[in-house]
Amino acid sequence: MKHTAARTRRAVLRETAHPHTGPYTASRRPRRGRRGARAWARANGVVLRLTTRVQEGLQEAARRPDRGDISTTTVIIWVAAVTGAVLIAGSIAVVIAKYNGKLNGL
Repeated sequence: MKHTAARTRRAVLRETAHPHTGPYTASRRPRRGRRGARAWARANGVVLRLTTRVQEGLQEAARRPDRGDISTTTVIIWVAAVTGAVLIAGSIAVVIAKYNGKLNGL
């Protein structure tokens, strides 16, 4: 069965909204006391907030598809400029290393 965010959210809601136990009551599982129940409640809350935040972001992206993202042309120009600068600096370093002894008398 495929794991989806909706299934996770339903599981979190089911776990945190149980009518007979509060978020900080001890679990019925062995070897987990009050502290473990709080940790699970906190983790479920974090998962719920995270999934809600991701869904809100996806809805915002669907509502406003043009968010001012950087264009492909700009990326190509920046990569070319940085590559050119690195090549120029590298060639200068090679020339200086090659002719280092001969340049001392100048």
